[in-house]
Amino acid sequence: MSGILNSSIGRKFAMALSALFLMVFVLQHFVINSLSVFSPDAFNEVSHFMGTFWVIQYLIQPVLIIGVIFHFVMGFVLEIKNNKANGIKYAKNNGAANSTWMSRNMVWSGGFILVFLVIHFIDFWIPEINTKYIVGDMSGMHNGEFRYFHELQEKFVPIWRIALYCIGFVFLALHLLHGFDSAFQSVGANNKYTKGLKGFGKFYAIVIPLGFIFIALFHHFNH
Repeated sequence: MSGILNSSIGRKFAMALSALFLMVFVLQHFVINSLSVFSPDAFNEVSHFMGTFWVIQYLIQPVLIIGVIFHFVMGFVLEIKNNKANGIKYAKNNGAANSTWMSRNMVWSGGFILVFLVIHFIDFWIPEINTKYIVGDMSGMHNGEFRYFHELQEKFVPIWRIALYCIGFVFLALHLLHGFDSAFQSVGANNKYTKGLKGFGKFYAIVIPLGFIFIALFHHFNH
């Protein structure tokens, strides 16, 4: 593994695989969160299952956390390596003539998304861990009912949090628009399906973040 990560191609390939893995997670996360708009009871049931099923908690969740850390660390490593290889700053080599603004600023959009993720973890994941493993309440109940929908709505009351989430998902959309194409190029996907995959990538990069924004605004205005 270390030998693969020591090469430029190997690092890009590993970065692409971690990105595709995280995109699957984001899609799954979106599907579950969308239930909160259409059926609070279904959202509560699925959230409770995801939060208590041992395979998800002790196998998938650690892999996901490692994947998130790996993706962001590798992104910053690639940025540092690329800057060293170029030897000059983008402002001096007229990078705009050969690449998009997003491709030249992936590290900055990624950095903002990382900050957003930390706040998201503070909002939802850490309280969940506290409830289950410190308080010791595995029932998921709040005043005799599942607490998940109630907690979700409460988080989306403050206007500053709504603004942060909306901005965060705008950056995610921009990040994905470039990242999806880059990921498939890195893994060598260049065949008759490439055009369709790129179309799907653009659809995913726009629709999924917009969906998350809609969910946040829906709960803010319907609390």
